[in-house]
Amino acid sequence: MPARKTIDLKNRQYYFNRSLSWLEFNKRVLHEAFDPRTPLLERLKFMAIFSANLDEFFMVRVAGLKQQVESNILQGGADGMLPQEQLEAVRDYLLPVVKEQHRFFDQDLRSKLAQAGIFLVRFPELKPEQQAYLTNYFETQIFPVLTPLAVDPAHPFPYISSLSLNLAVLVRDQTTGEERLARVKVPNGFPRFIDLPTDLGKKDKKDEYAGAHWLGVPLEEVIAHNLVSLFPGMEVLAYYPFRITRSADLELETDKADDLLIAIEQEIRKRRFGSVVRLEVQNGIPPLLKQTLMEEMDLQEMDVYELEGLLCLNGLFSFLGLPLPEHKDPDWHPLVPSSFHRVEERESFFASDNEVKTLGTDYWESTAAELFSLIREGDILVHHPYHSFAATVQRFITLAAHDPQVLAIKMTLYRTSGDSPIVSALIKAAENGKQVAVLVELKARFDEENNILWARKLEKVGVHVVYGVPGLKTHTKTVLVVRQEPGGIRRYVHIGTGNYNPKTAGLYEDLGLFSCQDALGADLSELFNVLTGYSRQRSYRKLLVAPVTMRDRMMELIQREIAHAQAGGQGRIIAKMNAITDTQLIQALYQASQAGVSIDLIIRGMCCLRPGVKGVSENIRVISVIGRFLEHSRIFYFENNGSPEYFIGSADWRSRNLDRRVEAIVPIEDPAIGGQLKELLDLILADHRQAWELQLDGSYRQRQPAEGTPGQGTHQMLMDRALKEQALH
Repeated sequence: MPARKTIDLKNRQYYFNRSLSWLEFNKRVLHEAFDPRTPLLERLKFMAIFSANLDEFFMVRVAGLKQQVESNILQGGADGMLPQEQLEAVRDYLLPVVKEQHRFFDQDLRSKLAQAGIFLVRFPELKPEQQAYLTNYFETQIFPVLTPLAVDPAHPFPYISSLSLNLAVLVRDQTTGEERLARVKVPNGFPRFIDLPTDLGKKDKKDEYAGAHWLGVPLEEVIAHNLVSLFPGMEVLAYYPFRITRSADLELETDKADDLLIAIEQEIRKRRFGSVVRLEVQNGIPPLLKQTLMEEMDLQEMDVYELEGLLCLNGLFSFLGLPLPEHKDPDWHPLVPSSFHRVEERESFFASDNEVKTLGTDYWESTAAELFSLIREGDILVHHPYHSFAATVQRFITLAAHDPQVLAIKMTLYRTSGDSPIVSALIKAAENGKQVAVLVELKARFDEENNILWARKLEKVGVHVVYGVPGLKTHTKTVLVVRQEPGGIRRYVHIGTGNYNPKTAGLYEDLGLFSCQDALGADLSELFNVLTGYSRQRSYRKLLVAPVTMRDRMMELIQREIAHAQAGGQGRIIAKMNAITDTQLIQALYQASQAGVSIDLIIRGMCCLRPGVKGVSENIRVISVIGRFLEHSRIFYFENNGSPEYFIGSADWRSRNLDRRVEAIVPIEDPAIGGQLKELLDLILADHRQAWELQLDGSYRQRQPAEGTPGQGTHQMLMDRALKEQALH
């Protein structure tokens, strides 16, 4: 037979650019706003999420590409695109998408809101009485806060803060006839949209706002139509809203910092003065004014986005607060998993009518003993937000903090909420005399200030707070509880895929494993020694730990599937992650596909792997699930010729996760839990409502349900399943 042609798997044609892949992900988010099946107010939510995501993309990714261009870096990624080429490609891709977003909101969603009794109107459309109401609101509430800033030879162009909404105001001096430019910042301390009493100005039932649930105008229009108060003696000629985005990446050399906390605080202060990377303006801005803004902020035409209608659509989040359940997703209240019902019942024994109570030693000893006995009976898997975070993870940490038998608690905190009950429990544990060690990741992007606050609070009560390993982010999600028991010391662990954040636990889909396996307890003890002390631990009993063992082990598991397939056995891989961009692992998957291994990837966001290429990746399929909850769990399945192995953890297949972060992935050895994971993966792979299939050209095609079927998506099916489980118990 003729020799098979060797294919160069490093060829750039086999890789998607990660920036463009991320933009494709965000476009799928935006589609939820366009999709008429999405409830009306949820459509506004997805509009806002799309905009907020874009802000971060510019602050981090675009800013990074601009820095590479300035540094004359002439090297691209696996796809071969140079930094300047990427910036141009981002612009070409994104401009029509954001224009369509603004057009759709202004011309479609606004009218649908009005049909539902939600009137977001323009100031001139209001009746005189309504305008008078807003003028009074301006004079008494807004005017005292505003500071108009002139722009002329005596007044240099003012500092513009990142993501702030501003008005460029053109005025004419009525004495000299000269035209001047001023800037007015729209203040942050007010609602994005100012509402009016819905009965104000109504004359009869035929009023156009009759039956309104909400009536209001954008804040900047209230300011714009009262500018004469800010410029007495001047004629206000015109105003033009604009918004800028600055670079927000911290430039920190952690290995050179004497005190990481102080160094990061200093960098956060510098962040507000980062270079401008984007200018958003409304259509119709005069070319000369646009050119002035560009010159003052050192921008090029490709950095400017001229958009229709409102700027800063992030504020649409506020409409989710309206009491209109018919226009929202049905409420979902996470359930207590059946395995935790015994603990729930024991707590009920001590409580009466859900009253706030003073809990004594008997309560803590009894309830904690019940929880730890559950874990001793076997590993437990929890799945958020279908399972309650408060009733499982939060309860585990809280009971450990109060249990007299617990000697020590160690955990990692990457992101948590501003009023975190987790941190409160750790503080209580320290006050109760337990040894508490917490790794607070100060470099968690955009949560740095919050984490610094918690780090200081924890330190004040005697918690051992550390900030991680120099040069690495600590991204792993782990808790270790050391308990004195009749048979000696026993270690209990929680290893998860998501942050210890009660608020996001209701929005993000994540998994967590409770266990008291000796090997896992020993592994976590050694991992925490790496994080808190000096250790060059190179091997672990069961955990896959980055950056020391995870990459090699994942490569071995893929190679094993290749070997099984080549020997005529079953070669099968299913991997669920947020992103896959690592070239080495992508090439390994290509080799597996060439060997006949069947591969399904469930990748929510960036995917640099190109599926379906003949002779390279024809056995690889990629889907993305977008919907009510943010898919965040990482699950890895290897068929192993009929003896499958399962893993969950915190790491994506990205170089940063495998090489520049501390991550942990845990093997799932209980066959029943493995079966649950396989059932979950199969359910997602069969989704014909929320799933999108990655095409050969890098675009995504949303799956559609069969004709005549409702096409229930993953999230709804899992909520239904949780409710059925509760009914059975």
